[in-house]
Amino acid sequence: MRWWDIDPVLELEKELFPEDAWSRGMFWSELAHSRGPGATRRYVLAESEGRVVGYAGLAASGDLADVQTIAVARDHQGTGLGSRLLTDLLRAATTFECAEVMLECRVDNVSAQRLYERFGFEPIGFRRGYYQPGNVDALVMRLTMKSGGGSAEGSTPEQGTEING
Repeated sequence: MRWWDIDPVLELEKELFPEDAWSRGMFWSELAHSRGPGATRRYVLAESEGRVVGYAGLAASGDLADVQTIAVARDHQGTGLGSRLLTDLLRAATTFECAEVMLECRVDNVSAQRLYERFGFEPIGFRRGYYQPGNVDALVMRLTMKSGGGSAEGSTPEQGTEING
């Protein structure tokens, strides 16, 4: 993902997460840490027919990584794109030499929870009222990385969808 992708990403962000969408400044800040020597972030973008249909981001610090965001356009959900995006993030966590990957997921987002569980993430707790302004709890999940690449499962790419870093 690059700075010029922020506007179309924001459109998808607001469509998918109307109550707790990230701001332009949040994306700028994350992208500022994703390039060059010592980069501690990985942000990727999925496009189909010139349209942004997904994006994902990971932040790393020491031996711990945190999935910051994963989003897939509604008309591309169920196609394996979420798995491809998560696989890319877990490969980045391996590159960053992280031993664990953490994430928060809305308690009402069962499909996302199932995706994370397929990759080996386990629930470890809750953050009450984490998502604002809706006051929705977050399920905290953790993946302990295996030596040599984590638990990332492969998936067949959706025809016509390209993931770019």
